[in-house]
Amino acid sequence: MRDWNRSARRRLLCAASAAWALSAGATLAQAMPFKIDAQPAAAGIRQFARQAGVQILVQSDAAQGRRTAPVRGALPVDRALEQLLAGTGLSVVSNDGKTIILAPPRAGLIRTGWSGAGAGAMAAAPEPAPPPEPDAPSVIEELIVTGTRSTSRTVTESMAPIDVISSAELTKSGKQSTRDLISTLVPSANTSNSGAGASFAIKTVSLRGLSADQTLVLVDGKRRHNTAILFVNGTTQNGQSPPDLDLIPSAAIERIEVLRDGASAQYGSDALAGVINVILKKRPEGGSMTALYGKTAEGDGETGQLSGNIGLKLGEAGYLNLTGDVRITDPTDRGDKTPNTTLMYFPRNAQGQPVRVGTAGSTPDPREATANRHTSHPGSPQVQLFSLGYSAGSPITDDIDVYSFGTFSSRNTAAWLTFRNPNASNNITAVNPDGYTPRLFLKDRDFQVAFGAKGSDVLGFDWDLSTTFSRDDVDYYENSLNASLGPASPTYFYIGALKFQEWTSNLDLTREVETGVFAEPLFVALGAEYRDDKFEIVAGEPASYVNGGYVAPAGSPQAGVVFAGGSQGVTGFPPFSAGSFSRDNISAYLNVEQKVTEKLEFALAGRFEHYSDFGDAKTFKLSSRYAILPRLAIRGTASTGFRAPSLQQQHYASSSTIGVIVPPATTTQLYPVQLLPPDNPAAIALGAKPLRPEKSTNYSVGIVAQPLSRMNVTLDVYQIKIDNRILQSGTLGPNVAVSTALASQGLNPQQAAFYYGNFADTKTRGVDFVVDYRTDFGDFGSVRWTLSANHTKNEFTRVVQPPAALAVAGIVYIDRVKIGDLTVGAPKDKFILGADWTLGKFDTNLRLTRYGEVIQRTSLAANDETVSPKLIVDLDLSYAATDNITLSVGANNLLDAYPDSVRAANRGTPAFAYYNQYSPYGISGGFYYARVAARF
Repeated sequence: MRDWNRSARRRLLCAASAAWALSAGATLAQAMPFKIDAQPAAAGIRQFARQAGVQILVQSDAAQGRRTAPVRGALPVDRALEQLLAGTGLSVVSNDGKTIILAPPRAGLIRTGWSGAGAGAMAAAPEPAPPPEPDAPSVIEELIVTGTRSTSRTVTESMAPIDVISSAELTKSGKQSTRDLISTLVPSANTSNSGAGASFAIKTVSLRGLSADQTLVLVDGKRRHNTAILFVNGTTQNGQSPPDLDLIPSAAIERIEVLRDGASAQYGSDALAGVINVILKKRPEGGSMTALYGKTAEGDGETGQLSGNIGLKLGEAGYLNLTGDVRITDPTDRGDKTPNTTLMYFPRNAQGQPVRVGTAGSTPDPREATANRHTSHPGSPQVQLFSLGYSAGSPITDDIDVYSFGTFSSRNTAAWLTFRNPNASNNITAVNPDGYTPRLFLKDRDFQVAFGAKGSDVLGFDWDLSTTFSRDDVDYYENSLNASLGPASPTYFYIGALKFQEWTSNLDLTREVETGVFAEPLFVALGAEYRDDKFEIVAGEPASYVNGGYVAPAGSPQAGVVFAGGSQGVTGFPPFSAGSFSRDNISAYLNVEQKVTEKLEFALAGRFEHYSDFGDAKTFKLSSRYAILPRLAIRGTASTGFRAPSLQQQHYASSSTIGVIVPPATTTQLYPVQLLPPDNPAAIALGAKPLRPEKSTNYSVGIVAQPLSRMNVTLDVYQIKIDNRILQSGTLGPNVAVSTALASQGLNPQQAAFYYGNFADTKTRGVDFVVDYRTDFGDFGSVRWTLSANHTKNEFTRVVQPPAALAVAGIVYIDRVKIGDLTVGAPKDKFILGADWTLGKFDTNLRLTRYGEVIQRTSLAANDETVSPKLIVDLDLSYAATDNITLSVGANNLLDAYPDSVRAANRGTPAFAYYNQYSPYGISGGFYYARVAARF
């Protein structure tokens, strides 16, 4: 047998680290429940480590081609491991009670510091072997389950680029959300930190320059539902209803696997850019508690967070893992002041009576001198979030396990909208003599539950049968005014509600087939899925949407003004917008993976889907990996994909007030706009057609290298072409064509409009570069270095033009603003350098992130805004006060960096944002925190 230490191409893999043992001797001697089938060694060892609550390290090539024996019943860890390894040729070469190292016969140790059997050594363990050679491989890797149906593949062995983020990284990052952590650690991930209207409540994460709803989110391999909210005024988020990662309690997460590659053929709709798979904790014992407190450098944004996780045994071989999380965050305020030259009140005539602005001989109201001109409050919203999560499983027979998991969240969010001046046409001075700022409140109730059973050896297949039900309900409330109701207008409204539910059922089958053609068996996976989606709009109270027709009395400065109907800010959902909409789809897939030679392997996947509303979709994916040298491999994929139009995009309708430039004006002003569903007759009159699925073609080629024993390097180049891309149109109007179309359907003609359509084809090209390196400085500790970079370029290859009759009327579907949002509205370049230094009880985690330039285009090129490149520094300092308690302090955006300020012409009237909200790192500046973490 080949010597481990002399084989440079071999790597270590961490078969599992699902739990750590608090007492070595007790763990090894204690009888633990095991239920492990005979299977490939890498998968069997990983499953054993999870059930035993220990960490096992084994060289990937040493495990290759071997199969572990079944282990059943309650057994001490040492005896169970002996049964598992029987006949494999693998044996224990090191064990400190928490970490066990396996190797083939006569193999040596692989990493200094892991040697020594210790008091908890197994009786069967041989004497420690000599220290490793200097270039012995020592990269630790976890097996992955994303991007492959096989359970015995590591990150570097993957045929597509995958990032694995551990729960420890989530804790040490100081980030309060899973979304922020992903965007911080994954080079091609970006977070949208901007939004208006309801869009402020949910922030998104996107991959490879595409939209957030073009990334599929899974929880334990099961599809996560989308949010009920459709982003309407969310700048670069417009038109999206992606899953909300913030509603998954972070303390419940064991790790996150991010597949940076198209995967529709493997997982279905939405996976154009990639897949985010959240793996939940399944530990049957132990637990943790974490408390965090922090605030911004400005003193606002005060945040308190308390989370806990505990593992419990269910019977002899089952587990129940429970998580609770509470986070309360105060808002931040980075608003601008309205200039003193802007009149907020109606001027006065010689008799001291209010008159219209511009009346000859009038003078400013004396209150102008003392008016509060800091009236708008852009920044982070106020949030109260309560989340629960669970994961459970247990064998019910020797061959069948049952399992379940779920998350339950309640989130209340509040944010200020744009100030209405006292002299504005959307104010009634008798109600608000000093003007008012609408405030929107969202009450979000969200849950997902999954139940399933899995087993082995049904016609030779391992099987997994599951059903997942999820729902997101969002109720809208607003402090505002309906000026068309005059002085009788209420100031608090129920705007309505959005509800989205998804019910998905899956059957997945896997097996290995000995073909006799190749040394390795053919891995086969096939399955079917049924999904039922439902979207519902609930109408608001009448006062939130009616036009009361109020006419100001003669002699009033507002006499003759036509007051807009509905509550200001976000208008209530009227009855004609309300309704319930549903569809279902059924799909089937086939996936095969084959190792042809020691160096070459490939995978082929195909999927067929049928949707009740638009028909069929077929996708495929071809993947391959070739080991050129022991430490150098190339990999590549070619795939097609699709994304079905969401029910929200097809049926959502609303009215709101946003900032637009209305010619001949050259500055932003508040103006009512109507979002029309594509099947609305008014939208059809403006050129709307039924939405079709987006279709993609994805190519990716990469290099995986291990130039040094503790270094991994990956470089992946990709191209993604998307046809029939669904986009929100630019703001149509106000003009005669739009007014006529709106009036024909009984809608207010004095507003602009927009809708969703398959408006363009796009092409995305980019490159990801990732380096991971571990250095050991002896008495000075060890450092894990990470360097990652991404460059992405988006371009439009086709833009749909309106019919000639509409073009003559001034209709443009995709204007320079929309083109800019996709091409320059996010950083083209992103660089991340991280260093995690461990020295005894101290840990220092430093991360530098450089974001490239961002441009916010406006309808006038002269008013375009630029967010200059910026370096953001994050730092976390931790001290292990005891074996179970860790104290930490840290900062996100340590140097309190801000984006460029917005030019005066773009701040709006009244003034709103001082800092550019296209900033990829937000506009709230530095956040500083202290954290206490305990484990038991």
